[in-house]
Amino acid sequence: MGFWIFMLLVDLLIPLTMVGFGKRFITKPPQKINSIYGYRTTMSMKNKDTWEFAHQYCGKVWFRCGWICIPFSVIPLIFVINNGMDTIGIVGEIVCAVQLVPLIGSIFLTESALKKTFDENGIRR
Repeated sequence: MGFWIFMLLVDLLIPLTMVGFGKRFITKPPQKINSIYGYRTTMSMKNKDTWEFAHQYCGKVWFRCGWICIPFSVIPLIFVINNGMDTIGIVGEIVCAVQLVPLIGSIFLTESALKKTFDENGIRR
């Protein structure tokens, strides 16, 4: 049971991080463009407008996806609650791998939205 609880906590890390940082990026994005904290891509760091837009957009995507991922992280583990460590570990790994899809996919969505909203110099269309 201890390993099952550990895997549950590990599998909740990505969605809870997405919810937390999503909310943070929506309500209080990093004020200054920097290379340490925030949604940092070449396009998002063009100017203050692209920086704020990227954080708003990515924050909304992460917040929604994080909440959607939570039940999809818990339900598979419920089905293996009394199984062996190998089964719990494999299911936990699969859940974690599936969670990476919206996490990484949010980059493509945000970059696409940036390209639709701004030209290559970061000026709104």
